Amino acid sequence: MSATLLPMRSLTLKINGRDYGPIEVPEDMMLVDVLHEYLGLTGTRFGCGQGVCRACTVIVDGDGGPREVRSCITGAHWFAGKSIRTVEGHAKRDETGKIVSLSPVQQAFLDHFSFQCGYCTPGFVNAATVLLETLAESPVAADRVEETISEALNPHLCRCTGYVRYYQAVKDLVLSTPGLVKETSR
Repeated sequence: MSATLLPMRSLTLKINGRDYGPIEVPEDMMLVDVLHEYLGLTGTRFGCGQGVCRACTVIVDGDGGPREVRSCITGAHWFAGKSIRTVEGHAKRDETGKIVSLSPVQQAFLDHFSFQCGYCTPGFVNAATVLLETLAESPVAADRVEETISEALNPHLCRCTGYVRYYQAVKDLVLSTPGLVKETSR
């Protein structure tokens, strides 16, 4: 019996502002696998493999603003020509690549001790980042802050039940960042 070779296809990606490729990857390979196996970007987590837990969430920037995409169920070739951000792209780095400061979301999660095992944290960081960037463009009414945060974070699963601290960190960050909240809608 002979092994069947997977069809390969050339792929070029823009991740965290850096161009990668062209690289030859299997046509049906999911982005999370390309990140891990080809690019050494292991911060994005493979959780359930079905897109339910959202530990694999990456940010895709484009028309209409940033949006979350689950990388364990989305083929890598779908991302060609798109600008992607992974959890590795949030912290500020110096010219040597050393981290000099965390993003506001990362710092808020750290300040609130938001995670235990940390497996789900990359997905939550990306969800909260998309939320903050969306609110910077279209502020939320003060009476809808909690509801808006719940809508953004509820799809993400945390097996260690760190939800309360994740939500509190994001709420504190939203309320303390100028321009994200407007007067009550009623």
